Amino acid sequence: MRRTLTALTTVALAAGLGSYATGAANATPEVAAAPSTVAAPSVATAPVVPDATATQVHRYTPPPIRWGSCESERLQGAGAQCGMLTVPMDYTRPTGTKIKLAVSRVKADPSVRYQGAMLVNPGGPGGSGLGLAVLGEFVPDGAGAGYDWIGFDPRGVGSSQPALTCDGNVTAAPRPYYTPFKSTIYTQWINRSKDYANKCAKNGSILKHMRTSATVADMESLRRALGRHQINLYGFSYGTYLGQMYASKYPNQVRRFVLDGVVDPRRVWYKANLDQNIAFEKSMRQFFNWVADNDASYGLGTDGQDVRAKWYKLRSKLYYNPQGKLGPSEFTDVFLSAGYYVYDWDYLAQVFAAAQEGNFSPAEQTYVEGNPTGPGADNGYAVYAAVQCTDAIWPAKWSTWREDAWQLNKSAPFETWGNTWFNAPCHWWPAQSQQDPYINGSKAPAMLLIGETNDAATPFSGAIEVRRRFPKSVLIEGVGGSTHSGSLSGVACTDDKIAAYLKSGTLPTRRSGVLSDVKCAPVPAPEPSVTAAARKSGQPTEKSVGIKNRELRELLDGARGF
Repeated sequence: MRRTLTALTTVALAAGLGSYATGAANATPEVAAAPSTVAAPSVATAPVVPDATATQVHRYTPPPIRWGSCESERLQGAGAQCGMLTVPMDYTRPTGTKIKLAVSRVKADPSVRYQGAMLVNPGGPGGSGLGLAVLGEFVPDGAGAGYDWIGFDPRGVGSSQPALTCDGNVTAAPRPYYTPFKSTIYTQWINRSKDYANKCAKNGSILKHMRTSATVADMESLRRALGRHQINLYGFSYGTYLGQMYASKYPNQVRRFVLDGVVDPRRVWYKANLDQNIAFEKSMRQFFNWVADNDASYGLGTDGQDVRAKWYKLRSKLYYNPQGKLGPSEFTDVFLSAGYYVYDWDYLAQVFAAAQEGNFSPAEQTYVEGNPTGPGADNGYAVYAAVQCTDAIWPAKWSTWREDAWQLNKSAPFETWGNTWFNAPCHWWPAQSQQDPYINGSKAPAMLLIGETNDAATPFSGAIEVRRRFPKSVLIEGVGGSTHSGSLSGVACTDDKIAAYLKSGTLPTRRSGVLSDVKCAPVPAPEPSVTAAARKSGQPTEKSVGIKNRELRELLDGARGF
């Protein structure tokens, strides 16, 4: 799911800003109407073929993993072991070319009842799960102690071999403004998108084998290599889609699955991005309202609509007068995490306040630190594209993309065009799209689903749909919250139920109807850390997530690439 051009995440309708005539020298970029003279680019559409990996019988038995030491100091400190899992590049040819997946393991506490292997995926696609073998220590009540926690870098990711990369400078700033209110901006983004797709072709044959179904087959190979009859899974965001697909294809191999930030299988992936555009607008309004509620700290006004207008005015200002490496697109990316989570609201409000006072250095520094460039820096984005571009069918006509984006931009200008360009390489992707397999959980055992009402990356309607398709599952709702994949953040109502499920298999009672089964408080917004007077010093305070398990959130953010 879209985050920035190096991170990963997806994106949800609010009142619009209106539209103005385009092309005028003093046009407001956010609210410009679609240029009427821009033609849709031509493209040769790849034929659609069935996804053989999704339906074939798994005929591959991997060699044992040779466990050794880990490079990561954090994993070393947790007593982890690391190794490589050898799998076929193409499961329809199990004796053909092999690739290797990096795997880590923190073994179960021998003094407690053994619960089996717990695989962890942080999302993306493109997130590195290797460091998440330590996740068990964050589960309350020692409920993670009985599991072997298994982190892994999916195919193409991180320490797996080969690791995908296309252009490590794709996020080099400043980039064109996301909103193409001039035909020249539109053409720049078209050329950049096509260029990135063309550069990705150098990765070769593996691009044809990066679909979710291939990673699901890799999970089955990992189960066999670990010698377990069943696996457990803790999946975040895109990791919930892996869990859905695995449980549909291998229901007898499923033991306990926790799926947090649930992907809607009806919407992968083009429609999911349209949903996200709308949802992000709503979650950003929650952020602006919170900033207004804390005017004593940030001095940005007491009305959320006015605060929002100030932010958009700053973004427009950066189009006409960039500050160093900070243009309007970079400014958008700096604040994107406010739509994903509440964790950084205090820090980002300070960045916002500094910019309002003419100091854009904190925003520029935040963007540069979060978007490294150079060889391989785009690994997460390259894998994201490689998976999503071939995982499902995208509109064949670029005019569909363009018209949908302009229509949504009227009411959801925060994220619509940034998200469109983030996914645009799929239109020129050098590997064929495949039909995504149907998700059917009718034979799967009980699973625990988690989501917040206003989750922007994976809108809550997706969790309701997955609950319907997995009729034994139970859904916890963080009522009114906008945090994506926020379990284990210290909300006892949610975290204690995760612990009970992992320790004994106990789940809350499933209710009748199309609704959540348990309603909990959401992840709480942080307390403001500064007064207006202290803010005048010019630099934001150290980032504070304002929650119990700060180390866990930083670990997850690092794994996802945010």
